[in-house]
Amino acid sequence: MIKINRLNWKIGGEAGYGILSAGEIFAYACLHGGLETFAYLEYPSLIRGGHNTYQVWVREDNVQSHSSHIDLLVALNKETIEKHLHELVPDGGLIYDENDNTLREYACATRQKNCFAVPMADLAKQAGGQKVIRNMVAVGSSFGLINYPYNYLFDLIARFFEKKGSKIIELNQLAAKAGYDYVNHKYSSQFEYKLKVRRINNPKILINGNEAIALGAIKAGMKFYAAYPMTPATSILHYLVAQERNYNLVVKQTEDEIAAINMIVGASFAGVRSMTATSGGGFSLMTEALGLSGMTECGTVVVIAQRPGPATGLPTWTEQGDLRFALHAGQGDFPRVVLAPGDPEECYELTFLAHNIADKYQLPVIILTDKYLAEARQTVPLFNQDSLRIDRGELADTNRLAVDARFVRYAVTMSGVSSRSLPGQAGGIFTANSDEHDDTGLANEEAKVRTIQLEKRMKKIQSLRAYIKEPIKLYGLEGADITLVGWGSTKGPILEAIKALTGEGKQVNFLQVRCFEPFPVKEVDSVLRQAKQRILIENNYSGQLGGLIREKTGIDIAEKILKYDGRPINPEEIINYVNG
Repeated sequence: MIKINRLNWKIGGEAGYGILSAGEIFAYACLHGGLETFAYLEYPSLIRGGHNTYQVWVREDNVQSHSSHIDLLVALNKETIEKHLHELVPDGGLIYDENDNTLREYACATRQKNCFAVPMADLAKQAGGQKVIRNMVAVGSSFGLINYPYNYLFDLIARFFEKKGSKIIELNQLAAKAGYDYVNHKYSSQFEYKLKVRRINNPKILINGNEAIALGAIKAGMKFYAAYPMTPATSILHYLVAQERNYNLVVKQTEDEIAAINMIVGASFAGVRSMTATSGGGFSLMTEALGLSGMTECGTVVVIAQRPGPATGLPTWTEQGDLRFALHAGQGDFPRVVLAPGDPEECYELTFLAHNIADKYQLPVIILTDKYLAEARQTVPLFNQDSLRIDRGELADTNRLAVDARFVRYAVTMSGVSSRSLPGQAGGIFTANSDEHDDTGLANEEAKVRTIQLEKRMKKIQSLRAYIKEPIKLYGLEGADITLVGWGSTKGPILEAIKALTGEGKQVNFLQVRCFEPFPVKEVDSVLRQAKQRILIENNYSGQLGGLIREKTGIDIAEKILKYDGRPINPEEIINYVNG
């Protein structure tokens, strides 16, 4: 039975084999043909070598995660077959390089059905290239097998290698065409999975979470970005560097994470919207300056792209283990906001919101993401910008300031938010330091002053609750038989699982928590009190969201799906648990 426009494709090989290039060209070629895609890559934390994979799930409907089931596996080395052959569905296909004797013998011994031998090295050589361009032969072979029009691949190769010149473009196009023709003529009728181009009216983009965060920051008016490279946050730095001149940004790679956060606190003090991003290890170094942001009431935005810890942990893998860390980092009590987007659209939206909150409420805002969300690419509509308005908060009016008096920067107000002046503003002089202070910023250790100022700062949490419009989202029917509870990058796998479970006749909904501080107690309590069966889903060992829910609402979610091996939860794990 022919299966149209539903394909899960995966390519694997050593680092240096061009796995990333092959995967992205495959994904974008499908996008340009009107298909929905979700692309996910895995690679080890090695400078050279190691096993790399790139997986692309292609469908006509919105696809929101990867899957543990593969329909077409492309093996450029033996390790790909050893590690991933078990993922192939029964009628799935295996493409391998028959020029590799070891690989050919192993492939034939392990799989008899739908095993497609392609002389990739020979075809690469015939095209005029070296063995390294087998990756383009592999992509061409894949599209030839599924009868996808070659012109989409031809165009994508031209775009992808544009900066490398016409000779490199032509070489890769010839290699892809050689693979396409060889497989299309020899094997196409033997494989049941096919992709067909769709014409769609509404344009879409293929984007990952880090790129969406960068775009959300630019839209919000961010003009200064400082960061030290740390996987998986580094690509935000790379993306913004490339956009410096287009949007008049200043992007600084600092000597370490301590310098990065101190720079953005200083930029915020000067009235410039700023941001930094790191992972858990880098954020460990930032915690003292996070407190400085809280004490001086300089609004800052910090992105934590999580990876497994502690210490160096698993640098290129994923986890959700830093929720509690983000909530409690820094000594003493000071207000902060912690947000957790679940897909690229929310990365864009919540990063824009984070900058507004940081300015309006003059406090640090933390955005929690992780390697899976940061680097996986998903097809989404063009971001909706209609309702986005920049809100800079309480800025002092020079016409109402007394030039001969100190500015009352930390005046006590009902909301806890005081008017702020900018450096050089006439009548706006005040002191800003890390000590407790009076309302003009002068250091003061009196008990009454300490009490007044601490309570003033903490008032912000109550006043900003109404500003965060959707701290939670509920997907599916209210009163469903099963309520799945999760946050961040578990959103996609959960929604995919719900599609499948609903198709089986089950009633399942999903409570997504998008804001952890201030915690939406009433909203979460209302949903969970009505739930008949609750299942917590998190990529960490201790069920950190579950513990926070129990702390804030008294509700204990007994059933849990917890995964902490560095790999993201997949929809099949959720489906299998629900089905018992």
